[in-house]
Amino acid sequence: MDLPEFVRSHATTVYHPVGTCKMGDDRSAVVDKELRVHSIDALRVVDASVMPRIVGANTNAPTIAIAERATDLILN
Repeated sequence: MDLPEFVRSHATTVYHPVGTCKMGDDRSAVVDKELRVHSIDALRVVDASVMPRIVGANTNAPTIAIAERATDLILN
């Protein structure tokens, strides 16, 4: 087995994907600033997918902060 083939068949990633649900008001945005999914009533996205880019550390703490903010938004 050559090196490129070995790498393709054995390599994995250890990154935390973020940013798959763009926040905003433009046509490509999935959620608004209150985490509500556009065009779907009573649905919010409350996870790392609303982060615009990956943080320089583990994503756990910022995800908890997003959840805390969502709690405030939902209760108000």
